[in-house]
Amino acid sequence: MHSALHKKIRYGFYVAFTIIIAASFFSYLVAKNLVDNANMFSHTIEVSRRLEVIIKELKSAEAAVRGYNLTGDSTFLQPSMLERNRIIEDEYRLLRRITSDDPAQQRHLDTLKELLDIKYYQLLQSQTHRTTNTGAKAAVREGEINMDRLDKKVLDMRRIEENILKHRSQNFRFFSNLWIPVLLIVSLLAIFIGIYSYVVLNKEFHLQLHIEARMKSYQRELQDNILLLNKSNLELEQFAYVASHDLQEPLRKISTFSDRLQMKYKQHLPEEAAQLLERMVSAVARMRVLINDLLHFSRAGRISPESIAPVDLNTVLSEVMTDLDVSLQEKGAKVNTVALPVIEGNHTALLQLFQNLVSNSVKFSHPGRPLEINITSEVITGRDTGFAKENKWNDNFVRITIADNGIGFEQEYAERIFLIFQRLHGMSEYQGTGIGLAICKKIVDTHHGNISAIGSPGKGATMIVVLPFKQKWDE
Repeated sequence: MHSALHKKIRYGFYVAFTIIIAASFFSYLVAKNLVDNANMFSHTIEVSRRLEVIIKELKSAEAAVRGYNLTGDSTFLQPSMLERNRIIEDEYRLLRRITSDDPAQQRHLDTLKELLDIKYYQLLQSQTHRTTNTGAKAAVREGEINMDRLDKKVLDMRRIEENILKHRSQNFRFFSNLWIPVLLIVSLLAIFIGIYSYVVLNKEFHLQLHIEARMKSYQRELQDNILLLNKSNLELEQFAYVASHDLQEPLRKISTFSDRLQMKYKQHLPEEAAQLLERMVSAVARMRVLINDLLHFSRAGRISPESIAPVDLNTVLSEVMTDLDVSLQEKGAKVNTVALPVIEGNHTALLQLFQNLVSNSVKFSHPGRPLEINITSEVITGRDTGFAKENKWNDNFVRITIADNGIGFEQEYAERIFLIFQRLHGMSEYQGTGIGLAICKKIVDTHHGNISAIGSPGKGATMIVVLPFKQKWDE
């Protein structure tokens, strides 16, 4: 997508977004006003209904008492005055609750309560006057006066509710007349911008579909190439393993025949022939070592999630020192170590890693001074490793340093020494095939770590191994 098109779409979305926000705000105001009016209407109806129930119950009670006073039939008093009063009390409490935020209505309810108590007392007195037959007419007149006062108080409360509802309705009409045209204009503008954005994005969408189709095609090709590469690697590993085993048999025969020649005919051979035979035997021995190292390299790093377990590196280092005890004594070596942590890994692979690193220090010791090896460790975060991905920056890693005072090497060869068959010295100077450090790198890589080296000619070498505490195979 071109830069100009990017800007148009970006500005269009900014304007549309601003308009939508404004329209949403205005809509909220109108909707809130509408809801408030609906709630107030419902509130007014509820208050009126409660007041109507109270007046209805009072009039019903008054009619029942009059019927009883006229006929003497006690059925007029069913339900009883106490039950009627309980209904009125319930309605009154509901009115108290639903008008709790209106001080004027609360004051009217205080007066209404007084009138209701007086009316209740009058009704009880009227009921009693039937039995005593005294003051009945006066009680009826007094009841009518009190009922008129009750009607007037209820009417006042209804007027308050109606006035509030009328005020709210006026506000709602104002909002409707003002904001509805505004909302219409804003909506039309938003629709126009939306249509324009849709047209532009539709073109981009089809372009993106084309790109995705090409990407999927490339991904399929890449996946096929990966499968072929994995298959090729597997075949190469199998070939190396089988070839190494197949090579062992002719080497054993050459070694056997060479030994027989030396034992039976060495004294009869010319001096030059004997030397050639010795060189052949030496070459066979080197070939056997090379094949064994190739086997070790092909097997190194072959670990699976099932073979991962907590490994105490102190135990691993102790086993390495035991295996290399004779070589260390021959060099008069001094090994200084610190406490190492427990990490997740493959015990056999980590044992081979440290054995190769320590034996490398022994092999390349300086002839003019006793060998000294210092092994240290520190805990760091993924951010400090320099190679961990961002999603592992908060994970813990251990950085193990194995430093010696051997012959060292030029720093320019720091990466080359980890490649297979790469040697910095001739066979006549130091024995080996140049596979040991390549095996170390393969083991560290399969443990999601990193290995590097720092060298100084004549002063020594330092191997730095960084390994995670936890192995996350799902990544």
